Amino acid sequence: MRAFFAVLPPQEIRDHLAAHLEPRRDADTERVWRWTRVEHLHLTLAFLADLPEHREDELAQAAAEWAARQQPLRMQWGRAGAFPDPGGAKVIWIGVTAEEVGRELSAWSRSVRDLSSHAGADVDGQRFVPHVTVARSARRVRAGRWVQSLDAYESPPFDVSEVVLMQSHLGEGPGRSPRYEVRRTLSLGAGSESAGPSGARR
Repeated sequence: MRAFFAVLPPQEIRDHLAAHLEPRRDADTERVWRWTRVEHLHLTLAFLADLPEHREDELAQAAAEWAARQQPLRMQWGRAGAFPDPGGAKVIWIGVTAEEVGRELSAWSRSVRDLSSHAGADVDGQRFVPHVTVARSARRVRAGRWVQSLDAYESPPFDVSEVVLMQSHLGEGPGRSPRYEVRRTLSLGAGSESAGPSGARR
């Protein structure tokens, strides 16, 4: 199963970023970029190209125990960038404003990647940069002006009290976009509690 661990912001944060992206999307008259749908805006901690379905419960239990030991974060999205670089980019992204939050997210990423590898998942090993993907291109294009136009963006601060394990169903969403399904909701700082399917407590 294709899956990922992520931070999902409140709906009002997604809407705030989407409103900021709208005039940029409208200015993309040549449709160079595929702009991320508002319901897909999230911050990925670890991407699992393949998680054996029979190991999902094992991973979810370990991840719930890990999440219970973490403290909730206060986060704010801001600053823009591009992968692999603005001179020839395939992804435009928004990051996080506080360096200490970025360091904590990096530590979270390392932890859930290690747990996922132990559960037999095929884990993306690229260097972690905390970010929200806002646009993609099928080919590398110059993105300097797009990054510059987004670099001043800052979201309202918001609290992160949970991490989710999502399943990605390729081509099943609108316009053949992915459809994301929340498989597990992991509460941060929850003591000995753990999360069952779709966030059910047990």
